[in-house]
Amino acid sequence: MTTTWKDDAGRDLVRSFGERMALFTRGEGAYLWDDKGRRYLDFLAGIAVNSLGHAHPVFVEAVAAQAATLAHVSNYFATEPQLALASRLKRLAGTGPSGRVYFGNSGAEANEAAFKLARLHGGADRPRILSLRDAFHGRTMGTLALTGKPWMQEPFLPMAGGVEFIDSTIEALEAAIDDRVAALFVEPVKGEAGVVELPEGFLRAARELTEQHGVLLIIDEIQTGAGRTGEWFAFQHDGITPDAITVAKGIGGGFPIGALITFGAASELFYPGTHGSTFGGNALGTAVAGAVLAEIERADLVANAAERGEQLRAAIEAIGSPLVSGCRGKGLLVGVGLRHPVAKAVVAAAQEHGLIINAPNDETIRLVPALTIGDVEIDEFVQLFAASLETVAHALVLEDEPAQAGAEVRA
Repeated sequence: MTTTWKDDAGRDLVRSFGERMALFTRGEGAYLWDDKGRRYLDFLAGIAVNSLGHAHPVFVEAVAAQAATLAHVSNYFATEPQLALASRLKRLAGTGPSGRVYFGNSGAEANEAAFKLARLHGGADRPRILSLRDAFHGRTMGTLALTGKPWMQEPFLPMAGGVEFIDSTIEALEAAIDDRVAALFVEPVKGEAGVVELPEGFLRAARELTEQHGVLLIIDEIQTGAGRTGEWFAFQHDGITPDAITVAKGIGGGFPIGALITFGAASELFYPGTHGSTFGGNALGTAVAGAVLAEIERADLVANAAERGEQLRAAIEAIGSPLVSGCRGKGLLVGVGLRHPVAKAVVAAAQEHGLIINAPNDETIRLVPALTIGDVEIDEFVQLFAASLETVAHALVLEDEPAQAGAEVRA
């Protein structure tokens, strides 16, 4: 009996990801092609991973050249790409000479390391760790304990102890932070919550209060880092210096790598034996990430993210769809608010029109295209997105017609 790729996926792959939406066979720049040869404009970029787009020559050359030289030797030894990437990340983050870098293979691994950093800092005297409600820091048991989404935690209770969740307000910070808190974990923009920005002045208040009480300020830059928001890291918009940041996704441009970057005294908390990763920081991964970050610098893609983000948000507003309530976010991390809980329908309609986007919740569309996009890609996006919105709006009208003849989609 002949089977399809969907049959194979349903039989052989763990179901935690749900049904796969397409079978892609190749990519180039901001475009993907499926198994039938159809082209799609990709405004998801592997969920903010493919900073340079697909099959960028710099990425391809870095993989090939390093794989032909040295891929992996374990962390008993150093390699030149590892040392070079650590130095580059310290410079871009502004740690100064005292900064240090721990390499893992993902954002979750970076946040696991940060969780341990908090425990090392806190000891017995500081048992409390604070995180924000509706935040997302990963799906491992440690990072899930930091994730402020009870529905995600419920099947795996009990969680690691000591984590408390607070509202994303300055008032909540002031009420919660004291001398028994080891660390505060913060997403500068809550991507999985629907691209939700923190209140004005939140990070500055967090830095002031954590310094006052000797608390580590740990900023999760996994989705916001590598230039995505129009600065190398989102905390830099606020002019503060954290104690640690976690990075992944866009720094590797498609190669699995993550890192914990520490500042100041926090850099001295780890000592031999307290953490490790077999594959973390291997020569292949660090060489590719170094090449990706170098190309982002060379092509000034951080500035491009800032400019194109403003252009993209303005273009979406100009569509004038009755479904759209507005845009939010920074740089090329864009959330499109919807007036109806139809985000999944919009994603499905977009795929039918040849556009790849994402719905982190029922009323938000998330756009995280490659940092390399320009006028051509944005113009094409607007056409495809407008058509997708129109498809869903038309379906809503048809559904409402039996009850109200001639009904329109209303705000």
